[in-house]
Amino acid sequence: MEEEKKHHFFHHKKEDGPVDHEKEEKHHKHLQQLGELGAVAAGAYALHEKHKAKKDPENAHNHKIKEEIAATIAVGSGGLAFHQHHEKKEAKKEKKEVENKH
Repeated sequence: MEEEKKHHFFHHKKEDGPVDHEKEEKHHKHLQQLGELGAVAAGAYALHEKHKAKKDPENAHNHKIKEEIAATIAVGSGGLAFHQHHEKKEAKKEKKEVENKH
């Protein structure tokens, strides 16, 4: 049985056959957008928890913990978006190189 070839998160495809650079570019653009959306959502939740910590002093510690976790997720999502942006640029560059060869 032939092993399925998948594009794993943060792993580059093995160059066994022709690579569809346009598809790669779109894939990285989609992941970049998801990273941006995650960063915005997590950042908004962090601000929400910060507000709740001020309004609810009795449970402020729990809200602060949730705020810090959400802020960490926001930073991670931003990092993913940044990484995917550069992967998208690289795929676009490779697409142009292939087009220039022909």
